[in-house]
Amino acid sequence: MAGKNHIKYNLKTDIMLDVKACLNECEEMMEMAVMHLEDEFSHIRAGKANIHILDCVRVHSYGSEVPLNNVATITTPDMRTIAIKPWDKSMFSAIEKAIIDSPVGIMPANNGEVIIIAIPPLTGERRQQLVKQCAKEMETAKISIRNARRYGIDTLKKAV
Repeated sequence: MAGKNHIKYNLKTDIMLDVKACLNECEEMMEMAVMHLEDEFSHIRAGKANIHILDCVRVHSYGSEVPLNNVATITTPDMRTIAIKPWDKSMFSAIEKAIIDSPVGIMPANNGEVIIIAIPPLTGERRQQLVKQCAKEMETAKISIRNARRYGIDTLKKAV
């Protein structure tokens, strides 16, 4: 009898570990969806200077495409300005061309030492576009969280 109880106890422990593992996996999937949403929100140009809006800019440097932050220092001296100081003076034209060709949609200005990007104030139309874009990203995150929850529920039902 003692042996049977010992086996039952181990089975219960194993089931509990599986349930905890399943719940941890679902929680991790949900947290990843939230982290992705935060990352997407950080790349939205909302009228305030944010260096993350330049993450998509790739510069042609010495025969390869590299991220902008690999060839220059990017700072925000004030709320509406982004300053880009290239490490190599010969990179000014390549950086300007990369910014113009990128989906950022802002024209850079060059004063010989620093490339300056002035963030324009938001218009009513741009605000509506931002609301739609944020809603779309949020809906994608909600769907991901729903799918993770459904996966966890289905996995637990199959285990039972």
